[in-house]
Amino acid sequence: MNKPNILLAVTGLTPQVVTETLHALHAQGDAMPSAIHILTTAEGYQRARLTLINEGWLAKFYHDYRLPPAEFTEAHIHSLRQASGEALHDIRSQADNQAMADGITEWIRTFTADPNSTLHVSIAGGRKTMGFYAGYALSLYGRGQDRLSHVLVSADYESHPQFYYPTPYSHVIYGNDPSRKPLDTQQAKVMLAEIPFVRLRHGLDQALLQGKSSFSQSVAMAQLALNPARLTINLKKRQLLAHGQVVKLSPVNLAFYLWLLQRQADGLPAPRCPRESWPEKEYAAEYLMQYRRLHADMSSMDRTMEALKGGMSKSFLQERKSLTNKALVEQLGPAATPYLISAAGKRPHTCFRVLLEGEQINFEEEKIG
Repeated sequence: MNKPNILLAVTGLTPQVVTETLHALHAQGDAMPSAIHILTTAEGYQRARLTLINEGWLAKFYHDYRLPPAEFTEAHIHSLRQASGEALHDIRSQADNQAMADGITEWIRTFTADPNSTLHVSIAGGRKTMGFYAGYALSLYGRGQDRLSHVLVSADYESHPQFYYPTPYSHVIYGNDPSRKPLDTQQAKVMLAEIPFVRLRHGLDQALLQGKSSFSQSVAMAQLALNPARLTINLKKRQLLAHGQVVKLSPVNLAFYLWLLQRQADGLPAPRCPRESWPEKEYAAEYLMQYRRLHADMSSMDRTMEALKGGMSKSFLQERKSLTNKALVEQLGPAATPYLISAAGKRPHTCFRVLLEGEQINFEEEKIG
């Protein structure tokens, strides 16, 4: 099965950017899209439907260049919506602007959800703000195979209502200015301008990649992942704050995490993984000190002391590390990386530590050490 190759065009009132982009792709020998989608306003929807479909300009392009047509119907023309669900006619208010941004973001998130697809976003048409949001949304959700472009058209033909692409034969139209000079569409020049963009997809939480989210939410999550790592620990509330987000750990795992940070603060070597059948009594004693600082529930304390009565075992340490890291990743997503418990060295000398420096860690209510 062929992998989907989607062209998504922001058109506004200029649907001809679709055929211009197709011509540029064909002229430079690029793979042609298997499907075409358009994002536009209510009026743009009518223009795209009447010109590309009813007047047949898209079919004419494929016929003129003897190319197999891409999948494209009226259902592929998507009118952006207001929060009320009504079609967006123009961007005249902050609410319209927000609705447009959210709509574009959601469509691009949807089109990039299929790992086998390739998405080519053209921002050649529409208002400048539409192009900006489309480019920004692709920066947030785009993968390595996705691309962003604009088309450059000869001055006499740019935005001309009768020009859709350079024809392979002579065809005369008249200038869209007072001179009304004759123009031959065969002589028009259309060039595809690739736009490099930074891919921030790795900084988004899986919940945003898999479910609907607003433009502002997506930007906030990407920014969160890019912020410098900062860890705040509130011992009174038994709470971690990483990247400005509250992280919940179970009592035994929170104590384990604090134990590792305590050793780092004291300048002690990172703890080694205990050998099989050789539990570390020193580690157990240090860990239980952290547990007592956090928890007054003696019943749970008794269970923990029972588990560590012979010292900290290899299985106890590995389980705490695994469960703590799992909780961090689930709650922070890609932003969890600097907060994870990392292993270094080869067995049997593997050591464990949190890859944060002292200035990145802040203790509230009570200082460590």
